[in-house]
Amino acid sequence: MIGIALAILLVSLVGVALSLFVPLLSLEMERRGVPAWLNGLNTAIGGVGTLAIAPFVTSLAQRIGAARILAAAIIASALCGVAFLHVPFWAWFPLRFVMGAGLGAMFVLSEFWIASEATPERRGLIMGIYATVLSAGFAAGPLVLTTFTSTPMQAALTGSMIMLAALLPLLLAWKRVPILDAEPRRNMFGMLSAAPIAPLAALLFGGIETGAFGLLPVYGVRLGLPEGSAAILISVMTAGNIVLQIPLGLLSDRVDRVKLLILIAVLGAFGACLLPFAMETPAYRFALLFVWGGVTGGLYTIGLALLASRFSGSALAEANAAFVMLYSVGMIIGPALLGLAMDLGGTHGFAVLLAISLAAFAVFAKLRSA
Repeated sequence: MIGIALAILLVSLVGVALSLFVPLLSLEMERRGVPAWLNGLNTAIGGVGTLAIAPFVTSLAQRIGAARILAAAIIASALCGVAFLHVPFWAWFPLRFVMGAGLGAMFVLSEFWIASEATPERRGLIMGIYATVLSAGFAAGPLVLTTFTSTPMQAALTGSMIMLAALLPLLLAWKRVPILDAEPRRNMFGMLSAAPIAPLAALLFGGIETGAFGLLPVYGVRLGLPEGSAAILISVMTAGNIVLQIPLGLLSDRVDRVKLLILIAVLGAFGACLLPFAMETPAYRFALLFVWGGVTGGLYTIGLALLASRFSGSALAEANAAFVMLYSVGMIIGPALLGLAMDLGGTHGFAVLLAISLAAFAVFAKLRSA
């Protein structure tokens, strides 16, 4: 359990730093007068870096060692964080790419580390704890940015120091980091076709989470909410995600995980259908978004637990790379598709596309598991 605790601490510190840098860099670009489309493109480059590194993480860890890759990724990401405010804007794109690649490697190997050490009978609980702590870390980043820093340079240094602090649990657990044996390389896309439900859950959650973070306030404003009230909707959804992951993880240790993912998707689709009606009343919209955010967050938590129950060793690391890669794809395409749905289908196109996506996943998972 000590190794798992240190791995969770490592990735949660990375989460705090990441969620500090994302708004910091976006706000700094806005202050410099960078066009919104270029601002968004720079943000997306981080996801491209993750996609680029994911297929190679396992083979690199086999050759160099997972602990060394984690250390290199932490240091490289921290150095990028400091460098942003010292270089011209055009250099932000390669820096964002490198940081995205470093973060991708960290998440692939950290999640592999946690999953490989978790015992089968407690795997869901461990993944629930991991998801809860990581969500809390993501929520803490903007709070650190607005409360404890007063200048962009101070904020960048703070974020990099938090990132570097992740080296401490890594050093304490250096000999506990799993060693990946040089097993025959499995084709990532072949693994996806053999066990697609968990990675597709990651794809769906990546799109829902990032799309909701970006467009849920817009949805609220278009329905007549003040900007402040619309922004709170994200906090309510995040709170539900933090609170419900451990109960969902515990439940997944006692029931079939594929059936639980199907239930989560069905409940998520039903909640999305209720969203247009619940938005009319504060108590209803807060209650619905709290539960809906927590339930849909289970797509990632239970998906990870399902993945760890199907694979082990280097195959698990490779499968986790596919999981993180598809999550990143969801982060890139989700906001664009939800925005397009609002433009083409009206304001409630946001809720309609969420419902359709979740229902389609439930049908696919049911047919695949039959």
